[in-house]
Amino acid sequence: MKTQTRNTLLLVLCALIWGLAFVAQSAGASLAPFAFLACRSWLAVAFLWPLCHVFDALRRRQGAPSAPAPQPGRLLAVGGAVCGTLLFAASAAQQIGITLDPSTAKASFITAMYVVLVPVAGLALGRKSPAQLWACVALSVAGLYLLCMQGGFGGIRPSDGVLLLCAALFTLQIIAVDHFAPRLDGVRLSLAQFLTVAVESTAASLLCEKAALADIAGAALPVLYCGLLSSGVGYTLQIVGQRDLDPAIASLAMCLESVFGALGGWLLLGQGLSAREIAGCGLIFAAVVGAQLPLGRLLRRPARSPHGRG
Repeated sequence: MKTQTRNTLLLVLCALIWGLAFVAQSAGASLAPFAFLACRSWLAVAFLWPLCHVFDALRRRQGAPSAPAPQPGRLLAVGGAVCGTLLFAASAAQQIGITLDPSTAKASFITAMYVVLVPVAGLALGRKSPAQLWACVALSVAGLYLLCMQGGFGGIRPSDGVLLLCAALFTLQIIAVDHFAPRLDGVRLSLAQFLTVAVESTAASLLCEKAALADIAGAALPVLYCGLLSSGVGYTLQIVGQRDLDPAIASLAMCLESVFGALGGWLLLGQGLSAREIAGCGLIFAAVVGAQLPLGRLLRRPARSPHGRG
């Protein structure tokens, strides 16, 4: 399997895990947001720490070095701090935006605008995207609108600016992962990232909230899912999947989170899907698949000669 296709499939799996996390986050809404983020992040750290040692043992058994070389501790610390701080800021902005405006559909649509902001940021960094990719981005935005915005925008509100900030921060986090992932072990970078998120969200919770142990116990199952799967497994898949993959294509794959969230609500919560929502899901899937098709290579292929095999 080609690297790009394999990594895209890893990001689709990541989006599936994140999409189903909407169900868990809805069930755990009784816990204060920073406390919820802190609990899931510490769980991710507890999951990823031994996982690093397991992978080291497997490498030693195969006769490989215990860790990828070179892997300077300073680079890992910087990468974890940058990616983790951006992830914490984006998650906090998203939660604040939802608090200001409880329309989760609108929030998910605006947040997913990183699918546009990532290739735009790539232009600023000198990375040109082909016309095929821009067409897929436009297709995914149309699909997101059909899926998430049942009643239209309904006017511009202050929360919209916060959610746009959230989308911009997720864009920077995707670009940061694209920068650090090729030079670092994916699991170690994910561990360093979530250690940063755990420390920062714990500090924010202690300063801004009063979360009781009973609240944490009441949200135990949602926290476990979000900590072990959504954070521990999902973000590790993001880091591994983004390696050697165009970040614009990565953002297209990860925006499937909205599709899987809608499907999860249908399957697990009994929420129906309208024809409009199904059409939106179909457009987003088509955009992700279309981004993988080698149209440029097919168009450049010379025509077969009418005489002989050519």
